[in-house]
Amino acid sequence: MGLQPLEFSDCYLDSPWFRERIRAHEAELERTNKFIKELIKDGKNLIAATKSLSAAQRKFAHSLRDFKFEFIGDAETDDERCIDASLREFSNFLKNLEEQREIMALSVTETLIKPLEKFRKEQLGAVKEEKKKFDKETERNYSLIDKHLNLSAKKKDSHLQEADIQVEQNRQHFYELSLEYVCKLQEIQERKKFEFVEPMLSFFQGMFTFYHQGHELAKDFNHYKMELQINIQNTRNRFEGTRSEVEELMNKIRQNPKDHKRASQFTAEGYLYVQEKRPAPFGSSWVKHYCMYRKAAKKFNIIPFEHRSGGKLGDGEVFFLKECTKRHTDSIDRRFCFDVEAADRPGAALTMQAFSEDERKQWLEALGGKEALLHSFNRAIVPRPEGSAQLDKMGFTILRKCISAVETRGINDQGLYRVVGVSSKVQRLLSMLMDVKTCNEVDLENSVDWEVKTITSALKQYLRSLPEPLMTYELHGDFIVPAKSGSPESRVNAIHFLVHKLPEKNKEMLDILVKHLTNVSNHSKQNLMTVANLGVVFGPTLMRPQEETVAAIMDLKFQNIVVEILIENHEKIFRTLPDATFPEPVSLSTSPPNAPPRQSKRQGQRTKRPVAVYNLCLELEDGDSANLSKEDTPTGNLDSLSSPSPTTAAVHGPPGPDKNHLLADGGSFGDWASPVPCQTRSPMVQWLNTQSPTTPSCSPVVTPPSPKPPPSPLSLPAAMVDKPLESVVNRKARAVYPCEAEHSSELSFEIGAIFEDVQTSREPGWLEGTLNGKRGLIPQNYVKLL
Repeated sequence: MGLQPLEFSDCYLDSPWFRERIRAHEAELERTNKFIKELIKDGKNLIAATKSLSAAQRKFAHSLRDFKFEFIGDAETDDERCIDASLREFSNFLKNLEEQREIMALSVTETLIKPLEKFRKEQLGAVKEEKKKFDKETERNYSLIDKHLNLSAKKKDSHLQEADIQVEQNRQHFYELSLEYVCKLQEIQERKKFEFVEPMLSFFQGMFTFYHQGHELAKDFNHYKMELQINIQNTRNRFEGTRSEVEELMNKIRQNPKDHKRASQFTAEGYLYVQEKRPAPFGSSWVKHYCMYRKAAKKFNIIPFEHRSGGKLGDGEVFFLKECTKRHTDSIDRRFCFDVEAADRPGAALTMQAFSEDERKQWLEALGGKEALLHSFNRAIVPRPEGSAQLDKMGFTILRKCISAVETRGINDQGLYRVVGVSSKVQRLLSMLMDVKTCNEVDLENSVDWEVKTITSALKQYLRSLPEPLMTYELHGDFIVPAKSGSPESRVNAIHFLVHKLPEKNKEMLDILVKHLTNVSNHSKQNLMTVANLGVVFGPTLMRPQEETVAAIMDLKFQNIVVEILIENHEKIFRTLPDATFPEPVSLSTSPPNAPPRQSKRQGQRTKRPVAVYNLCLELEDGDSANLSKEDTPTGNLDSLSSPSPTTAAVHGPPGPDKNHLLADGGSFGDWASPVPCQTRSPMVQWLNTQSPTTPSCSPVVTPPSPKPPPSPLSLPAAMVDKPLESVVNRKARAVYPCEAEHSSELSFEIGAIFEDVQTSREPGWLEGTLNGKRGLIPQNYVKLL
């Protein structure tokens, strides 16, 4: 049973049971007071803990932003650039989340702590004051009654009457105070039900708002997360292919290191111990040097280097060789020694010691000394042994038979070309196909003796067995260049041009194969072989460098991109002729500037605003949101790096709105391309470096955290570059560049269009204006204010 009600009539009786009920009410209020006091204390601790968590999250976000991945080689793939930029995206996400958490922490103070403190002070504190008065008046009333009753009856009547009046007045005052106290007790018991709980409701509403905004940020982040998963999967697939190639090369070098020495500009190079003579009492010392010799110039470089001291590099020395003489053990108490005399130091010979007799003989040969060996010391490229496979009529027959069988029997097989056949069966099938006598007898389309994976493996093995890769050693480097740089369009144009430089047979066979791979990729929903997957499989098959090195293997990922471009653009590359000349750079007058970065809803970037407000300055229609159906969810690497990637597109023109969040901070293509002087670049590099966007778009490119657009390789007028946007109200503006909107919140317009009622937008770098009755966003650097 709850507290018993306090009847006002009981105030006049003031019975023991009435007093018990009052004490019960007072005990309940004291318990409430202690609870609220503890709750306020816990709330303040919660705020402090929230601030500590926010500080830790911000520090974590700052650490993410400061880290940058290094890569091996001279360029990154688009996937790798997106992965590199992902840490900044994660940092921005946490930063946005912590901004909302700070708002929540402030709301806790305003909505919970202060109202509770006010209720405790004004309401419960007032009841305490009333209790003190009531207790004091009770003591005074009953003391006066005791004193009055002890009056002697012999007192004068007037004195007794005066005492009776005084007692009665005091009793009336006590009754009134008792009535007020009883009323206050019952009032506060009822008032606490809403004045205490209402702040709690506000507190939880603030928490719900925070979690809802976290949910909104997660939704905004979802599209980027999906694309990043594809980037990661593509990179992992390329890593697996690269790792197997590296391990294979390592094993080859381990078995026969001399056959895999890299080509070098030096006739001979390696470590030698050089004798350094000292004054007579101290004898001499032997110091290890790294020595390099060019035979044509007779130039000898020696650099002291000691591995044990942490790899300290000493000051080098250069001299020109005059002659080299072998030292015998009867003239020096060390093995493997020879003397080298410098042309500019007549009579002063250096004594050097090789690591072994074989190495000494090689140095003697390179330096023109005695006992030269028959084999050359110079590190030449070891040619690959020619296989029996040839690019002839038989080869085309093998290719067509295998392709026909695959498209007839296994075009929908999962993992087509990735699942390998049994090695012995593959070799047996390939031997039969390459034998003129048995080739026509092999029926691949109807025979159950040969599995599809055996046929695909035999096809790949045939291509690998060619004496030269299908895309040739000569053009290998040229094919790699566009995959490393340039816009998506320039990549396609460059590879289109190079394919038509291939020998006719190579181009014909490549056409047949790529057409087949295009058909395979069209069935990727069934066979899971997307363009990117096929690039991983056929990159090393169709392209390989003449010299096997780790640096060349690091370029495998770019070989994959070349194959992806061939598959995605088969019709254009093989059915049309390329431009006869390299295209000229696009002039400034025809190239609009990059649109300013926008805080896209998909990006999760929001301006600071009160809790529970989510609208941007202009709402997007439902059609603008990124809706991914279940069947569109990636099961692997569903994207291709040869497609216009967000990072690359941002260099030469703004991408579509769904891809605008993968761009790393700042930097155009010119920021990461190798700074080679123009006169020393290959024609392909020069061509790529002059590519500009052909279709301008004002779709925003988000480049967190910098509010500036990516730097353009073109020189824009000073008035249009890095100029802060002043407040604009009710102005007119004229378009100086055309723009095609890719959001419903933006305006499309041609050069010369006049905008009415132009104002500064909340979106940095954008204006709001009206054109033909429609109001929307306008990129500030596309218009001129009138």
